[in-house]
Amino acid sequence: MTATATERRSRSRGRLRGRPQLYRSYAQELALFNTRPKQVWVGVIVLMSFLLPFLVSDSLLQTLALGFAFAIGALGLNIVTGLAGQVSLGHAFFLGVGAYTAAAISGDPDGRTIGFGITNILVWLPAAGLVAAVAGVLVAPLATRLRGLYLAIVTLGLVFIGEFVFGEWSDLTGGNGVGREAAVPDLFGYDFSRDSESLTADQNLYLLMLVLMLVFALGARNLARSRVGRAFSAVRDRDMAAEMMGINLPRTKTVAFGISSFYAGCAGALIYSIIGFFEPSSFSLLLSVQFIAMVLIGGAGTVSGTIMGALFISLLPTLTRELPSYLPVISAQVTETPNIYQLESILYGLLIVGFLLFEPRGLFGIWVRIRNYWKGWPFSY
Repeated sequence: MTATATERRSRSRGRLRGRPQLYRSYAQELALFNTRPKQVWVGVIVLMSFLLPFLVSDSLLQTLALGFAFAIGALGLNIVTGLAGQVSLGHAFFLGVGAYTAAAISGDPDGRTIGFGITNILVWLPAAGLVAAVAGVLVAPLATRLRGLYLAIVTLGLVFIGEFVFGEWSDLTGGNGVGREAAVPDLFGYDFSRDSESLTADQNLYLLMLVLMLVFALGARNLARSRVGRAFSAVRDRDMAAEMMGINLPRTKTVAFGISSFYAGCAGALIYSIIGFFEPSSFSLLLSVQFIAMVLIGGAGTVSGTIMGALFISLLPTLTRELPSYLPVISAQVTETPNIYQLESILYGLLIVGFLLFEPRGLFGIWVRIRNYWKGWPFSY
Protein backbone atom coordinates (compact mmCIF):
# COMPACT_ATOMS: atom_id res chain seq x y z
CA MET A 1 0.00 0.00 0.00
CA THR A 2 2.82 2.38 0.90
CA ALA A 3 4.76 1.62 -2.27
CA THR A 4 1.64 2.20 -4.35
CA ALA A 5 1.01 5.58 -2.73
CA THR A 6 4.66 6.59 -3.21
CA GLU A 7 4.59 5.58 -6.84
CA ARG A 8 1.37 7.47 -7.35
CA ARG A 9 2.86 10.62 -5.84
CA SER A 10 5.96 10.26 -8.02
CA ARG A 11 3.87 9.84 -11.15
CA SER A 12 1.78 12.87 -10.25
CA ARG A 13 4.97 14.91 -10.29
CA GLY A 14 5.66 13.66 -13.81
CA ARG A 15 8.69 11.46 -13.11
CA LEU A 16 9.49 8.05 -11.64
CA ARG A 17 11.14 7.50 -8.28
CA GLY A 18 14.88 6.97 -8.68
CA ARG A 19 14.87 8.45 -12.20
CA PRO A 20 15.08 12.23 -11.71
CA GLN A 21 15.81 12.88 -15.41
CA LEU A 22 13.01 10.66 -16.75
CA TYR A 23 9.87 12.71 -17.43
CA ARG A 24 6.47 11.57 -18.53
CA SER A 25 5.36 14.84 -20.13
CA TYR A 26 6.90 17.48 -22.34
CA ALA A 27 5.67 20.23 -20.00
CA GLN A 28 7.51 18.66 -17.07
CA GLU A 29 10.77 18.62 -19.02
CA LEU A 30 10.35 22.28 -19.93
CA ALA A 31 9.60 23.38 -16.36
CA LEU A 32 11.61 26.33 -15.08
CA PHE A 33 13.44 24.26 -12.44
CA ASN A 34 12.57 20.70 -13.38
CA THR A 35 14.60 18.83 -10.74
CA ARG A 36 14.83 19.10 -6.99
CA PRO A 37 18.63 19.74 -7.01
CA LYS A 38 18.10 22.70 -9.36
CA GLN A 39 15.48 24.15 -7.05
CA VAL A 40 17.69 23.72 -4.00
CA TRP A 41 20.89 25.08 -5.56
CA VAL A 42 19.18 28.06 -7.16
CA GLY A 43 17.62 28.91 -3.81
CA VAL A 44 21.00 28.61 -2.04
CA ILE A 45 22.79 30.78 -4.62
CA VAL A 46 20.11 33.48 -4.50
CA LEU A 47 20.14 33.49 -0.70
CA MET A 48 23.94 33.75 -0.59
CA SER A 49 23.80 36.57 -3.14
CA PHE A 50 21.49 38.60 -0.91
CA LEU A 51 23.73 38.01 2.12
CA LEU A 52 26.93 38.92 0.26
CA PRO A 53 26.66 42.74 0.72
CA PHE A 54 27.18 42.28 4.45
CA LEU A 55 30.22 40.03 4.05
CA VAL A 56 32.52 41.66 1.45
CA SER A 57 34.02 45.09 0.78
CA ASP A 58 32.22 47.89 -1.06
CA SER A 59 34.76 47.90 -3.90
CA LEU A 60 33.95 44.27 -4.72
CA LEU A 61 30.23 45.00 -4.44
CA GLN A 62 30.56 47.76 -7.04
CA THR A 63 32.32 45.35 -9.41
CA LEU A 64 29.62 42.72 -8.87
CA ALA A 65 26.87 45.29 -9.40
CA LEU A 66 28.45 46.17 -12.73
CA GLY A 67 28.67 42.45 -13.47
CA PHE A 68 24.92 42.05 -12.90
CA ALA A 69 24.18 45.00 -15.19
CA PHE A 70 26.52 43.55 -17.82
CA ALA A 71 24.73 40.21 -17.43
CA ILE A 72 21.44 41.85 -18.47
CA GLY A 73 23.05 43.11 -21.68
CA ALA A 74 24.73 39.75 -22.27
CA LEU A 75 21.38 37.99 -21.88
CA GLY A 76 20.06 40.25 -24.63
CA LEU A 77 22.92 39.34 -26.96
CA ASN A 78 22.44 35.68 -26.06
CA ILE A 79 18.81 35.89 -27.20
CA VAL A 80 19.65 37.12 -30.69
CA THR A 81 22.96 35.28 -31.16
CA GLY A 82 22.94 32.25 -28.90
CA LEU A 83 19.23 31.44 -29.16
CA ALA A 84 18.17 32.82 -32.55
CA GLY A 85 21.54 32.36 -34.27
CA GLN A 86 21.79 35.91 -35.68
CA VAL A 87 25.37 37.17 -35.32
CA SER A 88 25.40 40.75 -34.02
CA LEU A 89 28.47 42.93 -33.48
CA GLY A 90 26.48 46.11 -32.91
CA HIS A 91 25.43 45.54 -29.31
CA ALA A 92 27.33 48.63 -28.15
CA PHE A 93 25.09 50.81 -30.32
CA PHE A 94 21.92 49.64 -28.56
CA LEU A 95 23.56 50.08 -25.16
CA GLY A 96 24.35 53.67 -26.13
CA VAL A 97 20.77 54.33 -27.25
CA GLY A 98 19.47 53.08 -23.91
CA ALA A 99 22.05 54.97 -21.87
CA TYR A 100 21.35 58.31 -23.57
CA THR A 101 17.58 57.81 -23.42
CA ALA A 102 17.74 57.22 -19.68
CA ALA A 103 20.15 60.11 -19.14
CA ALA A 104 17.93 62.48 -21.10
CA ILE A 105 14.81 61.51 -19.15
CA SER A 106 16.59 61.71 -15.78
CA GLY A 107 18.79 64.72 -16.57
CA ASP A 108 18.57 68.26 -15.24
CA PRO A 109 16.07 70.33 -17.31
CA ASP A 110 18.24 73.43 -16.79
CA GLY A 111 21.53 71.72 -17.62
CA ARG A 112 23.70 72.07 -20.69
CA THR A 113 22.28 68.85 -22.20
CA ILE A 114 18.75 67.62 -22.85
CA GLY A 115 17.01 66.60 -19.63
CA PHE A 116 13.48 66.19 -18.29
CA GLY A 117 14.22 65.71 -14.60
CA ILE A 118 12.30 62.41 -14.19
CA THR A 119 14.61 60.37 -11.98
CA ASN A 120 12.22 57.52 -11.12
CA ILE A 121 13.80 54.28 -12.36
CA LEU A 122 10.34 52.90 -13.18
CA VAL A 123 10.13 55.57 -15.89
CA TRP A 124 13.58 55.85 -17.45
CA LEU A 125 14.49 52.16 -17.36
CA PRO A 126 11.54 50.87 -19.44
CA ALA A 127 11.87 53.91 -21.71
CA ALA A 128 15.54 53.13 -22.35
CA GLY A 129 14.64 49.57 -23.28
CA LEU A 130 11.73 50.56 -25.51
CA VAL A 131 13.69 53.17 -27.49
CA ALA A 132 16.52 50.68 -28.01
CA ALA A 133 13.96 48.03 -29.03
CA VAL A 134 12.55 50.38 -31.67
CA ALA A 135 16.07 50.87 -33.02
CA GLY A 136 16.51 47.09 -33.09
CA VAL A 137 13.25 46.58 -34.96
CA LEU A 138 14.34 49.17 -37.55
CA VAL A 139 17.59 47.24 -38.08
CA ALA A 140 15.86 43.85 -38.13
CA PRO A 141 14.79 43.93 -41.82
CA LEU A 142 18.46 43.60 -42.71
CA ALA A 143 18.58 40.36 -40.72
CA THR A 144 15.91 38.84 -42.93
CA ARG A 145 18.06 39.42 -46.02
CA LEU A 146 21.51 38.68 -44.63
CA ARG A 147 23.05 36.06 -42.38
CA GLY A 148 26.41 34.91 -41.12
CA LEU A 149 29.39 37.10 -41.89
CA TYR A 150 27.37 39.60 -43.95
CA LEU A 151 24.98 40.23 -41.07
CA ALA A 152 27.93 40.61 -38.68
CA ILE A 153 29.50 43.27 -40.92
CA VAL A 154 26.24 45.21 -41.17
CA THR A 155 25.72 45.23 -37.40
CA LEU A 156 29.37 46.20 -36.98
CA GLY A 157 28.61 49.31 -39.03
CA LEU A 158 26.05 50.34 -36.40
CA VAL A 159 28.85 50.84 -33.89
CA PHE A 160 30.65 53.35 -36.12
CA ILE A 161 27.41 55.09 -37.06
CA GLY A 162 26.54 55.33 -33.38
CA GLU A 163 29.92 56.77 -32.44
CA PHE A 164 29.54 59.45 -35.12
CA VAL A 165 25.96 60.36 -34.18
CA PHE A 166 26.70 60.40 -30.45
CA GLY A 167 29.77 62.55 -31.02
CA GLU A 168 27.96 65.11 -33.18
CA TRP A 169 24.70 65.36 -31.24
CA SER A 170 26.24 67.41 -28.44
CA ASP A 171 22.88 68.69 -27.14
CA LEU A 172 22.06 65.13 -26.08
CA THR A 173 25.45 63.56 -25.44
CA GLY A 174 27.62 66.51 -24.41
CA GLY A 175 30.02 65.81 -27.29
CA ASN A 176 33.33 63.99 -27.52
CA GLY A 177 35.65 64.54 -24.58
CA VAL A 178 32.89 66.17 -22.53
CA GLY A 179 30.15 63.61 -21.96
CA ARG A 180 27.25 63.85 -19.55
CA GLU A 181 26.00 62.48 -16.25
CA ALA A 182 24.12 59.19 -16.30
CA ALA A 183 20.60 58.51 -15.09
CA VAL A 184 19.89 58.75 -11.36
CA PRO A 185 18.76 55.39 -9.86
CA ASP A 186 15.90 56.78 -7.81
CA LEU A 187 12.77 54.92 -6.70
CA PHE A 188 10.03 57.03 -5.11
CA GLY A 189 12.56 59.38 -3.55
CA TYR A 190 15.06 56.71 -2.47
CA ASP A 191 18.37 57.32 -4.26
CA PHE A 192 20.29 54.06 -4.62
CA SER A 193 23.48 55.92 -5.53
CA ARG A 194 23.75 57.51 -2.07
CA ASP A 195 24.37 56.16 1.41
CA SER A 196 21.30 55.52 3.54
CA GLU A 197 20.94 55.03 7.28
CA SER A 198 21.52 51.27 7.10
CA LEU A 199 23.23 50.64 3.74
CA THR A 200 26.08 52.20 1.79
CA ALA A 201 25.67 53.34 -1.79
CA ASP A 202 27.53 50.29 -3.11
CA GLN A 203 25.30 47.96 -1.10
CA ASN A 204 22.20 49.74 -2.42
CA LEU A 205 23.35 49.47 -6.03
CA TYR A 206 24.39 45.84 -5.60
CA LEU A 207 20.98 44.81 -4.27
CA LEU A 208 19.15 46.81 -6.94
CA MET A 209 21.18 45.25 -9.77
CA LEU A 210 20.82 41.78 -8.29
CA VAL A 211 17.03 42.03 -8.21
CA LEU A 212 16.87 43.44 -11.74
CA MET A 213 19.25 40.78 -13.06
CA LEU A 214 17.10 38.02 -11.55
CA VAL A 215 13.98 39.52 -13.16
CA PHE A 216 15.63 39.75 -16.59
CA ALA A 217 17.15 36.27 -16.24
CA LEU A 218 13.76 34.74 -15.43
CA GLY A 219 12.33 36.55 -18.43
CA ALA A 220 15.04 35.17 -20.71
CA ARG A 221 14.63 31.65 -19.30
CA ASN A 222 10.87 31.72 -19.78
CA LEU A 223 11.31 33.10 -23.28
CA ALA A 224 13.57 30.16 -24.20
CA ARG A 225 10.89 27.72 -22.98
CA SER A 226 8.06 29.46 -24.83
CA ARG A 227 6.77 28.94 -28.36
CA VAL A 228 8.70 32.02 -29.48
CA GLY A 229 11.91 30.69 -27.96
CA ARG A 230 11.51 27.34 -29.70
CA ALA A 231 10.99 29.22 -32.96
CA PHE A 232 14.26 31.08 -32.31
CA SER A 233 16.05 27.75 -31.83
CA ALA A 234 14.56 26.35 -35.04
CA VAL A 235 15.75 29.39 -37.01
CA ARG A 236 19.20 29.07 -35.45
CA ASP A 237 19.55 25.38 -36.27
CA ARG A 238 18.23 25.54 -39.83
CA ASP A 239 16.30 28.55 -41.06
CA MET A 240 15.14 26.93 -44.32
CA ALA A 241 13.73 23.94 -42.45
CA ALA A 242 12.10 26.28 -39.93
CA GLU A 243 10.38 28.19 -42.74
CA MET A 244 9.10 24.93 -44.24
CA MET A 245 7.62 24.09 -40.82
CA GLY A 246 5.56 27.27 -40.97
CA ILE A 247 7.77 29.65 -38.96
CA ASN A 248 7.67 33.21 -40.26
CA LEU A 249 11.37 34.06 -40.62
CA PRO A 250 11.09 37.87 -40.96
CA ARG A 251 8.77 38.15 -37.97
CA THR A 252 10.84 35.77 -35.82
CA LYS A 253 14.11 37.57 -36.52
CA THR A 254 12.47 40.94 -35.93
CA VAL A 255 11.17 39.80 -32.55
CA ALA A 256 14.63 38.45 -31.66
CA PHE A 257 16.33 41.76 -32.49
CA GLY A 258 13.62 43.73 -30.68
CA ILE A 259 13.87 41.75 -27.44
CA SER A 260 17.67 41.70 -27.59
CA SER A 261 17.78 45.47 -28.10
CA PHE A 262 15.36 45.99 -25.21
CA TYR A 263 17.71 44.10 -22.90
CA ALA A 264 20.69 46.05 -24.26
CA GLY A 265 18.99 49.41 -23.76
CA CYS A 266 18.12 48.60 -20.16
CA ALA A 267 21.66 47.32 -19.55
CA GLY A 268 23.22 50.48 -21.00
CA ALA A 269 21.11 52.66 -18.73
CA LEU A 270 21.97 50.59 -15.65
CA ILE A 271 25.69 50.21 -16.32
CA TYR A 272 26.30 53.93 -16.53
CA SER A 273 23.94 54.77 -13.69
CA ILE A 274 26.45 52.83 -11.55
CA ILE A 275 29.48 54.53 -13.11
CA GLY A 276 27.76 57.93 -13.02
CA PHE A 277 29.27 59.43 -16.18
CA PHE A 278 29.84 58.47 -19.83
CA GLU A 279 30.72 59.93 -23.23
CA PRO A 280 30.31 58.91 -26.90
CA SER A 281 33.61 57.00 -26.96
CA SER A 282 32.23 54.69 -24.25
CA PHE A 283 30.29 52.78 -26.91
CA SER A 284 33.15 51.57 -29.05
CA LEU A 285 33.80 48.27 -30.79
CA LEU A 286 35.64 47.02 -27.69
CA LEU A 287 32.35 47.14 -25.75
CA SER A 288 30.69 44.91 -28.35
CA VAL A 289 33.64 42.53 -28.18
CA GLN A 290 33.26 42.39 -24.40
CA PHE A 291 29.67 41.22 -24.72
CA ILE A 292 30.54 38.67 -27.38
CA ALA A 293 33.21 37.35 -25.03
CA MET A 294 30.66 37.09 -22.21
CA VAL A 295 28.30 34.99 -24.31
CA LEU A 296 30.95 32.74 -25.85
CA ILE A 297 32.96 32.24 -22.67
CA GLY A 298 29.85 31.66 -20.57
CA GLY A 299 28.06 29.39 -23.02
CA ALA A 300 25.99 30.54 -26.00
CA GLY A 301 22.31 29.66 -25.78
CA THR A 302 22.26 29.26 -21.97
CA VAL A 303 21.02 31.71 -19.35
CA SER A 304 23.16 30.54 -16.43
CA GLY A 305 26.25 30.31 -18.65
CA THR A 306 25.73 33.85 -19.92
CA ILE A 307 25.51 35.16 -16.36
CA MET A 308 28.70 33.30 -15.44
CA GLY A 309 30.45 34.75 -18.48
CA ALA A 310 29.34 38.29 -17.62
CA LEU A 311 30.60 38.00 -14.05
CA PHE A 312 33.87 36.46 -15.26
CA ILE A 313 34.54 39.28 -17.74
CA SER A 314 33.52 41.91 -15.16
CA LEU A 315 36.03 40.55 -12.65
CA LEU A 316 38.76 40.27 -15.30
CA PRO A 317 39.97 43.92 -15.00
CA THR A 318 40.81 43.24 -11.35
CA LEU A 319 43.37 40.75 -12.60
CA THR A 320 44.63 42.88 -15.49
CA ARG A 321 45.49 45.76 -13.17
CA GLU A 322 48.18 43.58 -11.62
CA LEU A 323 49.54 41.98 -14.79
CA PRO A 324 50.99 44.83 -16.94
CA SER A 325 54.14 45.21 -14.86
CA TYR A 326 54.88 41.51 -15.35
CA LEU A 327 54.28 41.43 -19.11
CA PRO A 328 56.81 43.69 -20.88
CA VAL A 329 56.62 43.80 -24.66
CA ILE A 330 60.20 43.71 -25.92
CA SER A 331 60.94 45.20 -29.34
CA ALA A 332 64.19 45.82 -31.16
CA GLN A 333 64.79 49.28 -29.71
CA VAL A 334 62.51 49.83 -26.73
CA THR A 335 60.81 47.87 -24.01
CA GLU A 336 57.16 48.79 -23.49
CA THR A 337 54.56 47.59 -21.03
CA PRO A 338 51.00 47.20 -22.34
CA ASN A 339 48.41 49.32 -20.58
CA ILE A 340 45.25 47.91 -19.01
CA TYR A 341 43.02 48.47 -22.05
CA GLN A 342 45.49 46.85 -24.44
CA LEU A 343 45.87 43.90 -22.11
CA GLU A 344 42.10 43.51 -21.78
CA SER A 345 41.74 43.42 -25.57
CA ILE A 346 44.43 40.75 -25.81
CA LEU A 347 42.83 38.66 -23.08
CA TYR A 348 39.37 38.89 -24.65
CA GLY A 349 40.75 37.60 -27.93
CA LEU A 350 42.76 34.81 -26.28
CA LEU A 351 39.81 33.72 -24.15
CA ILE A 352 37.38 33.67 -27.09
CA VAL A 353 39.78 31.62 -29.24
CA GLY A 354 40.67 29.33 -26.35
CA PHE A 355 37.08 28.53 -25.42
CA LEU A 356 36.01 28.05 -29.05
CA LEU A 357 38.85 25.58 -29.58
CA PHE A 358 38.84 23.65 -26.30
CA GLU A 359 35.40 24.16 -24.74
CA PRO A 360 32.81 25.51 -27.22
CA ARG A 361 30.07 25.28 -24.59
CA GLY A 362 31.99 27.70 -22.36
CA LEU A 363 31.86 27.82 -18.59
CA PHE A 364 28.44 26.19 -18.71
CA GLY A 365 29.99 23.21 -20.49
CA ILE A 366 32.68 22.91 -17.82
CA TRP A 367 30.00 22.96 -15.14
CA VAL A 368 28.03 20.24 -16.99
CA ARG A 369 31.14 18.06 -17.12
CA ILE A 370 31.75 18.45 -13.40
CA ARG A 371 28.09 17.80 -12.59
CA ASN A 372 27.92 14.68 -14.76
CA TYR A 373 31.15 13.37 -13.24
CA TRP A 374 29.78 13.50 -9.71
CA LYS A 375 26.35 12.26 -10.74
CA GLY A 376 27.97 9.18 -12.28
CA TRP A 377 30.51 8.61 -9.53
CA PRO A 378 32.02 6.05 -8.92
CA PHE A 379 31.31 4.99 -12.52
CA SER A 380 32.50 8.30 -14.05
CA TYR A 381 34.03 7.03 -17.26
